[in-house]
Amino acid sequence: MTMKGTGASHGAATIVNAIANGKGAAFGLDLRTEATVELTEGSGFEVVMDGLPGESTALAERCVLGVLERVGGGRRYHAKITTRSQIPVSRGLKSSSAAANAIIFAALDALDAKIDLMEAVRIGTRAAIEAGVSITGAFDDACACALGGVVLTDNRSEEVLFRGRMPDYVRALIHVPEAKVRKSSLPRERIAALGGLIDVAFEKAHAGDYFRALTLNGMCYSAALGLDPDIAVKALMNGAMAAGLTGTGPAVVMLVVDEKVREFKAAMSEHRLLEAKVRNPEAGP
Repeated sequence: MTMKGTGASHGAATIVNAIANGKGAAFGLDLRTEATVELTEGSGFEVVMDGLPGESTALAERCVLGVLERVGGGRRYHAKITTRSQIPVSRGLKSSSAAANAIIFAALDALDAKIDLMEAVRIGTRAAIEAGVSITGAFDDACACALGGVVLTDNRSEEVLFRGRMPDYVRALIHVPEAKVRKSSLPRERIAALGGLIDVAFEKAHAGDYFRALTLNGMCYSAALGLDPDIAVKALMNGAMAAGLTGTGPAVVMLVVDEKVREFKAAMSEHRLLEAKVRNPEAGP
């Protein structure tokens, strides 16, 4: 007997990265990840990540194990996990959080099980730490991927501190370099040294000043990680409301007023930009 389920989640971008001080803020993007989980008698995993040969399967496996530990009734299964995604991997656009959410939702669907959404998200954050793809568990990112809108969290206690909406009149333009940044290589002491400024960015975000918070955070993390902030500065010079590193990069997210997107893209034509809509909750936070 085969039990099959499907799930989906979306990407997100950083307003304030939680690595420095444990508190983070992120907002949803309309970039989609889909997952299918098939459970049959037996044990073990088969993981197929469309277009991503050679990527670690540890996160996918840990997500399904987390669901089985929670609602599997002690039974063992062989799990075939398939994912498809529009989100570039290891660039700061929350590919891991979106994949974890989608896989967990698919596994729950396969088992015809329902649990609280935040409990499902926390299964994913624990799996991310266990799989080594996140330092903090990225609770802020996982919530933004699952809920949409703006989410401020304390990642240490996995508590949602505030939910809001990113202005609907802005569009996200994202510069996605070929290089990837893996979490194992981060300079933690350099990041910690900028903690005071990151606190200021978080205060700005909590006050609803998402644009300045995003830009300040991005400049701080670019400096700490040794990444060139030139594209973000160019974006600001060409009319972006905000621009900065997302996650630990190397992608840079720029927020531009809808009616100025064409003009902005022309001014930034030397850079290849991925365009995405801001994803806010349909019925508000």
